[in-house]
Amino acid sequence: MIKDDDGWRLPDKLWTQMEPLLPPRKPHPLGCHNPRVSDRAAMDAILFVLRTGCQWNALNGTGICSSSSAHPRFQEWVDAGVFEEFWMQGLLNAAALQEIDFVVC
Repeated sequence: MIKDDDGWRLPDKLWTQMEPLLPPRKPHPLGCHNPRVSDRAAMDAILFVLRTGCQWNALNGTGICSSSSAHPRFQEWVDAGVFEEFWMQGLLNAAALQEIDFVVC
């Protein structure tokens, strides 16, 4: 559960749908590294950038997640098809609820 939700964080319900789509973490090549920023914090930061249109480096002033953690994760997840798959699942869920009329023109 999110503490102190400021309206910019991903709701728990959406996170539970998105988290299984994330690729497994790759081990750090040196084996010794500072703890990795949580995937949820990185996703919150990514969605903040996508929603606001701010520059990646502007994340550093938000307290959500640093740009140096969020941007590489964004690139990794784009390459893994995470956002595309999440979008597709949303479309399929809406179609199942008959919220979208898929009429072929």
